[in-house]
Amino acid sequence: MKFSLSIAVILSTLSFTQNVNGFSVGTLSNQIGGLKVTLPKARTSLVTTFMAADKLEAKEIKVGVIGCGRIGIVHLGAITKAPNVTPVIVSNPTVSKAEQAAKQFGVPKFTSDAMDVITDPDVDAVWICSPSSFHAEQIKACAANGKHVFCEKPIATDLAETVEAINACNEAGVKLMTGLQRRFDPNFRRVKIAIEDQEVGDTIMIKLCSRDPSPPPFEYVKGGGGIFADMAVHDLDMSRFLAGEDPIDILAIGSCHIDKSIEVLGGSEKFDTASCIVRYPNGVQAMVDVCRQSSYGYDQRAEVLGTSGMIATDNVYPNTAKIYKTQFTGNADMPYDFFLSRYNEAYVSETVAFCESLVNDSPVPCTGQDGLAALIMALAADKSAEENRWVSFQEIVASVQCKDPMSCEIIPMEVFPEGFQPSGDPKDLLLPDIDAQKAMA
Repeated sequence: MKFSLSIAVILSTLSFTQNVNGFSVGTLSNQIGGLKVTLPKARTSLVTTFMAADKLEAKEIKVGVIGCGRIGIVHLGAITKAPNVTPVIVSNPTVSKAEQAAKQFGVPKFTSDAMDVITDPDVDAVWICSPSSFHAEQIKACAANGKHVFCEKPIATDLAETVEAINACNEAGVKLMTGLQRRFDPNFRRVKIAIEDQEVGDTIMIKLCSRDPSPPPFEYVKGGGGIFADMAVHDLDMSRFLAGEDPIDILAIGSCHIDKSIEVLGGSEKFDTASCIVRYPNGVQAMVDVCRQSSYGYDQRAEVLGTSGMIATDNVYPNTAKIYKTQFTGNADMPYDFFLSRYNEAYVSETVAFCESLVNDSPVPCTGQDGLAALIMALAADKSAEENRWVSFQEIVASVQCKDPMSCEIIPMEVFPEGFQPSGDPKDLLLPDIDAQKAMA
């Protein structure tokens, strides 16, 4: 696709957003296809810059989507909005769902078989939005077929499989992005910017809460991996994202208050309420609380205390209307009561971010290593709650033995093989990803 635009039209559709390293960053409106450009501050350079842009040949990426459930549909809708990215095939085991999604978004091909998406010669990248138990197998298949991968969390339900899946992509030289959508939510992003820009000084304490409007059914909780891996993993990842460091250790507890039927389940599946304290370098503390029921709507908040101030987010409401009465003053409506409504913008933003990394061949903003770290944190929390003690993250990492990058297993600490040297750093388990390989070249 070539861009041929008049300077007058360009100047009228450009909106400057911020100044970065002496350059003003602006985004062209949809009138010119959503092209993002970086422009010198000096107005005299605008003509030169846009004349050069007129000659650019934009790279087109063709993608496939596995899974046409609610998450798959959200990502598919976002893909259709991303510039220079075209969905060409979708799959779902219930083929009628794939057919419906294809019609809704104008996708030319649909199928019931995920391998049809992975092996399609027209596909450059695959979005994996299938159930968690299929993720690792499908990631490995994508890597074997040279396809870039976006995978909803988790990469795998097992730590060893997670390492293997990431290494499969790194060895094949394809990009892998983990779907941890809260990193792309504008509220959490604003907190991250405040930390990076030292608006509240050095970080002292991070607080995160996540409370669902109502508990899921028993069938969902059973086999779901427990409250830390299924629910708190987002908050644990966010604590690492905001801290900007890898964690040291964690103390976690859990209990059941809402749905007593789940108390018969094992591990942290029997909890509907949990709290964690995470220690980070330089004495930074993070506190996380989660609960599967909140009578007042979807409760998702963050707070960071720094040496010179504090920044906090509020919940997101459908509107800003407030009611003022003798008995009540406050929001006219409750916060969003469903995660797809609450994080719709974040899902779109993360999808567009991966599309941009493909089009521009730039580093992905949420890597396989980020997904691995989130799973390690959840597993450490689970172990802490079970054994009622602080658990270091190195302890979880050390349990993984890899004979080679594609053949890993979990080894109980009491039966480490002779000569086995456990690793305490998750990076040591992984091959360099494609972006790191390019940086080292």
